[in-house]
Amino acid sequence: MLTQNANLLRFDQRPGVRNIRIKMGKEQDMEGNILVAYASKYGATQEIAEKIGEVLHQAGLQADVLPVAGVRDPSPYQAVILGSAVYIGQWPKDAVAFLRAHEKTLAARPVWLFSSGPTGEGDPVELVDGWRLPAGVRPVVDRIRPRDTAVFHGWIDPKKINWIEKWSVQNLVKKPFGDFRDWDTIVNWTTQIAFAVKETELSPVA
Repeated sequence: MLTQNANLLRFDQRPGVRNIRIKMGKEQDMEGNILVAYASKYGATQEIAEKIGEVLHQAGLQADVLPVAGVRDPSPYQAVILGSAVYIGQWPKDAVAFLRAHEKTLAARPVWLFSSGPTGEGDPVELVDGWRLPAGVRPVVDRIRPRDTAVFHGWIDPKKINWIEKWSVQNLVKKPFGDFRDWDTIVNWTTQIAFAVKETELSPVA
């Protein structure tokens, strides 16, 4: 992605990490600045986060899309969208650590959460028997009080996972392989967030 101001914009150059935009310096203090943070092991959730960033940009909002490990401090952002892949009913450690480390900061601004994981046809929440978040993070999430918590279909690529994960999918989770992500649902959810952010007319937060 080319930028007009290389002094204010940079990119995460680590292998396998793609970013819509990473801002640095004073631009992080811009009103309406939104962080889209994600935890993704094989890239499926990362692609969802990138789509969310694209939709926000199309709605005229500033958005940074970053892996949770690349976010040192979310406090400059006016709102946060945090998404994580789900592995055997759990969020990965880096996503959980992000929630716990930044609980007070997140509780002070609008937050939206999403999980990506269930495969198969039908309502993703029904596919996981009403599950929305791992039990271990619910107390923290309850204190943060997110505006919404979504569950999106995921993508399980048998070529990317190891044999233990493949066995778990087939014998424990018992879900089909394949890409079941519903991009229309993701776009609609993000569009609602964009409307909410604009209507709120976010003011700077300490």
